[in-house]
Amino acid sequence: MTQTTPVGRPLRPSGKLLQEDTRRHHRSVLLQALFHGGPASRADLARATGLTRVTVSDLVGGLLEEGLLEELGAPVESRVGKPPTLVGVAAGATNVVALDLSPDHTIAGAVVDLAGTVLTRRELDLEGRTGDDAVALVRRLADELVAAAQRPVLGVGVGSPGIVDATGNVLDAPNLGWHGTPLAEDLRRHTGLPVFVANDANTAALGEHTFGEAQGGGLMVLRVGTGVGAGLILEGTLLQGHRAAAGEIGHVVVDPRGAQCACGRVGCLETVLAVPHLRERVEAGEPRRALAAAGRRLGAALAPVVSTLNLRELVLSGPTDLLDGALRDAVESTIRRRTMPVIGDELVVRTSTLGDDVVLVGATVLVLAGELGVS
Repeated sequence: MTQTTPVGRPLRPSGKLLQEDTRRHHRSVLLQALFHGGPASRADLARATGLTRVTVSDLVGGLLEEGLLEELGAPVESRVGKPPTLVGVAAGATNVVALDLSPDHTIAGAVVDLAGTVLTRRELDLEGRTGDDAVALVRRLADELVAAAQRPVLGVGVGSPGIVDATGNVLDAPNLGWHGTPLAEDLRRHTGLPVFVANDANTAALGEHTFGEAQGGGLMVLRVGTGVGAGLILEGTLLQGHRAAAGEIGHVVVDPRGAQCACGRVGCLETVLAVPHLRERVEAGEPRRALAAAGRRLGAALAPVVSTLNLRELVLSGPTDLLDGALRDAVESTIRRRTMPVIGDELVVRTSTLGDDVVLVGATVLVLAGELGVS
């Protein structure tokens, strides 16, 4: 049975490296090169990966038999002698079932190919379900999507609200009534497929990093919905943090005299930035001023994080009518004023290019990373 693999990686290997581990690593290195570099010849792959031509030829042969790679013929440019044959990832060879449990009142899912293209969508209304009833609805959505897939399913990826540990246990998701819920193991037993579960903001960060327009360097994706959370990627690794709670910024107090938060504290960032609160302020009049004020609060909260981690990009994920424009501009100008020029001047603050699909696409990355070693 396939075990859930944490998205992060240890600082150094532990234990003896077995022959099958070495082959798996080499396979991952080769797929990663093709996934990000595009089609290449076997000789080019050997140069790019540092693997021997014999090893590359052997790996390519196996991946062609599996259908994960396809031969694409010779490159357009002509060369002296016999032209090389290019190979590339066969995006349609297999499908991934991706689930996004973060929308308000619904759960969403899709069948996605290896290029991150959404092929089929489904959505089910939560209708107030929590606890075991909510888990049953997730099973139902997964079943519908597995049945809708046109190709073999590589695995199931899930972006869930709340705190999720590296093995796919949802430690705490109050809105769904989940506390210590082994969601990955439950879905794995139910579907018979590999299942990977992560926090929705972390999943969004993976989606933006792999399929979005991330420029490299430190990346934070801030998810703004009924709650507020962040996913952080540094040097290609998703940060989990102690007790898997990295990025839980929504309950940092930004206004001690502010509104009561659902967590019991007063003036948490969520009371300022969560979509219901933002819309309420916008509808009360002077929307640009209200959004700019929220942006300044957010910028003040994020400036120490941006400075400490020397982030390259801050991506806002949520309703663009609220986040793009006055709010984004205020976030950017506030961070620049509160950080050193060497940090703030080159910071990119933007909205996600993946829109509402960012968690679904990120859930696909969970499976690609867990099953193929590609991210």
